[in-house]
Amino acid sequence: MNIDPRKKPLFRKVNTRTRGVRHHTGGDYRHERNAKQEKRNEADQVSRGSMHGRTQRGLDYTPLFRFLLSKVGENWQAVHAEAISRNDREEPIFWLVARNEDEQKPYVKIGESSYFSGLYVDENGKLAKVAPDLRNEDLQPSCACCTHTFNGVPFANRFKPEF
Repeated sequence: MNIDPRKKPLFRKVNTRTRGVRHHTGGDYRHERNAKQEKRNEADQVSRGSMHGRTQRGLDYTPLFRFLLSKVGENWQAVHAEAISRNDREEPIFWLVARNEDEQKPYVKIGESSYFSGLYVDENGKLAKVAPDLRNEDLQPSCACCTHTFNGVPFANRFKPEF
């Protein structure tokens, strides 16, 4: 997808130099480069596959999620068009926005400890929250080691271990 150069992108590169943070690096291509399906010509026995992996690494879509949350109540067609023009791909938009009624969730967990309000398109074509009354105080962290956030704000409740 072509990103509009006049507007700031809705994604950012993750800090890959941070100590102790793993970004799921690995040998995706290493395991598939000599697969039989990639050989186009059996006579020359040369692998013709792509060297590009399938996994997108090192991108943070938090700016996209904040953009979508700021557009609640607006026309979905316009919001969607702008989000696509400022993003590298369309898929992360639908991590938050439900495509149909079965996918609607009050909140969506992105990564280990980031939660965002679930969104959907109402019958009038407007972007809306699935649970508009859901608050930060309603959620409970799942561990004590991480800083859990809801829409970018740290959880108000502390971790309570279950015995």
